[in-house]
Amino acid sequence: MTKDQLITDQYAIYNSDSNFVLPLIPENSIHLSIYSPPFAGLYHYSSSENDLSNCSSKEEFLQHYEFIVKEIARVTMCGRITAVHVTEIINQNGSNWDFPHEVQLLHEKYGFDYKNRITIWKAPLKVRMRTMVRSLMHKLIVEDSTECFTAMPDYVMIFKKRGVNEVPVTHPVGLKNYAGANPLLPEMQEKYGSFEDLKKKYKDHKDPKTNKLSHLIWQRYASSVWDDIRIDNVLKFKEGRDEDDEKHVHPLQLDVIDRLVELYSNEGETVLTPFMGVGSEVYSPVALGRKAIGIELKESYYKQAIKNLADVKPYTYDNERNLFDVMD
Repeated sequence: MTKDQLITDQYAIYNSDSNFVLPLIPENSIHLSIYSPPFAGLYHYSSSENDLSNCSSKEEFLQHYEFIVKEIARVTMCGRITAVHVTEIINQNGSNWDFPHEVQLLHEKYGFDYKNRITIWKAPLKVRMRTMVRSLMHKLIVEDSTECFTAMPDYVMIFKKRGVNEVPVTHPVGLKNYAGANPLLPEMQEKYGSFEDLKKKYKDHKDPKTNKLSHLIWQRYASSVWDDIRIDNVLKFKEGRDEDDEKHVHPLQLDVIDRLVELYSNEGETVLTPFMGVGSEVYSPVALGRKAIGIELKESYYKQAIKNLADVKPYTYDNERNLFDVMD
């Protein structure tokens, strides 16, 4: 059942269960999907019995999540991408559950090929402060370092639906914008100058083969580790939290979404997120000239998404997004 919906010429968002909305989306109509599934056992987002985060076991979670993957496979165009933001899950006994591997198996079962895994680096101290995970405590180095383990990164897993992509994703003049804290490595700056100087030099450049700005941006994006994602470059979310939220939940960073949208969709195409949260995976595509469909079960998150999307502004070559316009 859909509690509420808001449909504009740029996006359609639903306060509903993805199990209800996804079957209504036409087959082969989605160009790209980006989302973070509820991490089984890591967070509890609401008290709703429909919430995947409230499953009683891993097996139950995977059974319910399989329906989502099956539907995304149905609605995704052949040859197109679905990007899934995941992490490993810490079991109650302190061991790790390889949740990303389970995600891979489900996607391969329903017609996707696993292409690559992008590691999103996170500062260990900030992870410790946000999660209070015991294994990052410095005192354990003194007491027993066999209890110490590195901060777990996030991953973005890239899957491509089998079949021929009838509409290539093109960048006729190359890449122009960079989403992240450090567009150029020190050796790049030493050789080519500042990023701002490069943007001015190649602003109206038409030949992608000689567009050094695009080449340098791609070198950064092509790395298997995205090490300059701005952790606080997120939409406002604190107002969307409820008393039944178990932990501090942090939306997916706009830098990550911007990169995926830019790399894997054309302007005017449709991006889907079945777990919208406060609207991040809708906001970014719309700001980059795409259309978006978002589904969110939790009413407070949905209401916050409406507020966030009311402020969406086009992101252009000459108008980089101001971090302080969107962050809490």
